[in-house]
Amino acid sequence: MTVPATEFLNPVNTQTWANGRHLVRCLKVIQETRDVRTYCFSMQHPVLFFFKPGQFVTLELEIDDEQVMRSYTISSAPSIPYSFSITVKRVAGGRVSNWLHDNLKEGALVAVHGPVGQFNCIDHPADKVLFLSGGVGITPVMSMARWLFNINSEVDMVFAHSAQTPSDIIYRAELDYMSTRIENFKLHLISERSETGQIWGGYRGFLTREMLQLMAPDFMEREVFCCGPAPYMNAVRQILTSAGFDFAHYHEESFGATPTADIATAEDHAAQALEREEESVTGEGHWVTFLDSGKSVQVMEGTTLHEAAASTDLNIAKACGMGICGTCRVRVLSGEVDMQHNGGISEEEIEEGYVLSCCTAVVGDVQIEY
Repeated sequence: MTVPATEFLNPVNTQTWANGRHLVRCLKVIQETRDVRTYCFSMQHPVLFFFKPGQFVTLELEIDDEQVMRSYTISSAPSIPYSFSITVKRVAGGRVSNWLHDNLKEGALVAVHGPVGQFNCIDHPADKVLFLSGGVGITPVMSMARWLFNINSEVDMVFAHSAQTPSDIIYRAELDYMSTRIENFKLHLISERSETGQIWGGYRGFLTREMLQLMAPDFMEREVFCCGPAPYMNAVRQILTSAGFDFAHYHEESFGATPTADIATAEDHAAQALEREEESVTGEGHWVTFLDSGKSVQVMEGTTLHEAAASTDLNIAKACGMGICGTCRVRVLSGEVDMQHNGGISEEEIEEGYVLSCCTAVVGDVQIEY
């Protein structure tokens, strides 16, 4: 008998991601190419980041004392559910992309809104798909491809990506790996030009109907998902139009300014969060003191010890974030806490004053041996 997902997850204190404002921490920064970076995020509490592959989030940033909202596609897949990633290209004159590359570091907290977006592969299921992308437009279709790959889908995928040079191909190693692991993922890469010393055996120039015919002879029968710069998508539409393609099976995502409706929603969420923060300031906080480190911080009731430590730049090691593994064990010397663990600590350890910081909430003033 198949165990329902709700019963399977019941022993673990998790929450499911829902559209709204969320404070996330940057866990990792990956240099993909010379001007492209991937930023990986998660929350202190275990949260299942489920979204439809292809959707986006809106980042709430403060740049030069001004609130700025900017949307970025989620490049990871919901099949890896406890974190999500965005991939950002540094653009000449790009206010937000340059700020992110210059300022967003591992450990930083960022407010995000979402997930939202109509461009996704869940709402348009098909047995055969064609992913077309140019430049950093690869991010939403990569999320889709990762999802189908990770769930061992039998969907027939053709993935065709265009880049300026071979060194500008984002996720190249992963794409090569996917193409060698399963037969239903066919990879085709196009380089506009090559640079001195580069060896290139793929397609050269710009995507043409002839190229498309070679890559996917049956492209007329496929569900097409396309993303890239405006000139690229214009060229794709012209190619498909000239072939008589049925555009009921064509889906695209363009990059540009964040949609007005999404900015308005994000600003409303941000205003509500500010009101809650201002209200909490008037409430009574509790002091958490880390004796070994000599650091103290005042937090609101319900804050986990791990969150309190992070706010003072103390890094308590953790792995699962759900009270299972026991990695984040610390000792409470005095004070009131509430621990909701999932078997990662023994009764003997609890009697000695130990708790798991990832799932232990502050109830009163507390002193920690750390």
